[in-house]
Amino acid sequence: MSQEPEQPQRAGQSRRRAPTPRRGSLLYGLVAIVAIAVVIGAVLLLTGGAPAAQPAPTATSAPTATVPGPPTPTAVPTPEVPTPSAVTPAATAQPAATPVTPSASTLVLTPAVRSDWYEVYFTSPKTPDDQKAHRGGIDQRLVVLYDSAQRTLDVAVYDFDLASVADAMARAKARGVRVRMYTDSDTVASKDEKVRAALQTVRKAGIAIGEDKRQSIMHHKFSVVDGEWVATGSMNYTDGDAYRLNNWTGIFHSRDLAAAYTFEFEQLIAGKTGSERDKARSRASFTIGGTPVQLCFSPRGSCASLIVDTVKREAKTSIYFLAFSFTHDAIGASIIDKAKAGLRVSGVFERTGSQTAFSEYPKMKKQGLDVYLDGNPYAMHHKVIVLDERVVVAGSFNFSNNADQDNDENLLIVDDAAYARAFKAEFDRVLDVAKRSPQQ
Repeated sequence: MSQEPEQPQRAGQSRRRAPTPRRGSLLYGLVAIVAIAVVIGAVLLLTGGAPAAQPAPTATSAPTATVPGPPTPTAVPTPEVPTPSAVTPAATAQPAATPVTPSASTLVLTPAVRSDWYEVYFTSPKTPDDQKAHRGGIDQRLVVLYDSAQRTLDVAVYDFDLASVADAMARAKARGVRVRMYTDSDTVASKDEKVRAALQTVRKAGIAIGEDKRQSIMHHKFSVVDGEWVATGSMNYTDGDAYRLNNWTGIFHSRDLAAAYTFEFEQLIAGKTGSERDKARSRASFTIGGTPVQLCFSPRGSCASLIVDTVKREAKTSIYFLAFSFTHDAIGASIIDKAKAGLRVSGVFERTGSQTAFSEYPKMKKQGLDVYLDGNPYAMHHKVIVLDERVVVAGSFNFSNNADQDNDENLLIVDDAAYARAFKAEFDRVLDVAKRSPQQ
C-alpha cells in the first residue's frame, strides 16, 4: 500500500532563517542614542537640573478591569481567551495569572467560535505570502496554553519547527512541569535547520523525544495540558502549517477528553503499534457541556467505518467537505449516495494528487457533484466534513486507507450547531478561493 506523504514542498514547509539586522544599522542606532543623550544633558544644565519627581500613582489610581465570562457559542465571538490553567470551567472567570510571554492578556488571535468548553481557530493564508507577517497565529495560542501548564504537558506532533512552541516547552520544563514529546522518525532524522533547532531546544531543556521508528507515520497533532486541556486539529507545529496552509486547531477543556488523549500518548511512548493497541479504547463517546462528542484513534478504531456510519445516519439535507487527501472509496461512496438521494453536496480537494485514479475527485466530478480543486498556492490541508450544518467530522485523519489502517491518527465528531457554523464558514472561504483560482 502506497504511503500518502505530507507533501512538504507543496505544503509550503520550506524553512528559511529570518534575516538578521545588518551591522551598519546597529551602529547608526548607537550613534543616534549617544546624540540624544548629549542634547538631554545640555538641556538639564541650562535649566538647573532635572525636574522635581512627581509623586508615584497609588495602586488604586488605575481603573480595575472587569473580566467578563465567555459568551454562549457564536460565530462572532468576543476576543477574550479562557486561561487554560484554571481548574474550574471557563464559564467562571478567574483572576489572571502572572503574565507570561506572550500572555493571554496580549493575545490578539480571536477564535472563530467558542463556548464554555471549546475554542476553534483557523489559519489565514495570504497570497502572496509574506514571511514578515508570520506572527500572531495559532502558534501564539499554543504558547499561551503551554505557558499555563502547571503539572503536565504532553505533545504528539508529526512535524515540528516552531521555535516559539519549542521555547514554551522549555519554559514549562524549567518551572517543574513534566514535559514529554513524541514525533515521527522522519522529523527526528530531518536535516532541515529549523526542525533541528526546534528539537535541539527541546532536548537541551531535558525533555525526552520519543519517535515511532516504523514505516507508517505518526500523524497526530495534539497536546494535553494538566490532564484538563486538549489542543488538536489538522495543524502541524510548523511555520508553514501555521501561516501558509489552510488548517484548524481546537482547544478543548474536558478532563474526559484529556484522559483519552493521554492514554493514546501513553501507548505511543510505550511503543505499542497496530494490533498491540487497546482496541476498546480506540473509540470513545462523551457528553461535554451538553454536546455529544465522539473520538476515534487510528489504526485500531476503524475510523473510516465510523465516518461512513455517521454520514449515513446524520446527513439528511447537506454535506460540505474539505479534503487534503481523499482516496477512501467507502467514504467517497457514502457521500455520492447522499448526493444521488438529493442532498446538497459540495467539496474542495487539495489540488496535488486529486486528479489521479486513486482520488475520489474524478469520481465525484463524473457524478456531477459540486466539487473543486483548491486555490491555495501552498496547500489546503483540512480534513473536514460538515453534515447538515450541525455535525462536524475533523482531525488529523485524512480520508484514506493509510490513515484508517496504518497511521497514528485522531478525529473528533462534534454535534453542535455553533461549532458547525464556524466550519461551514471556513468551507465557504476555502470554496471562494477555489472558485477564483485561474487553474480551476
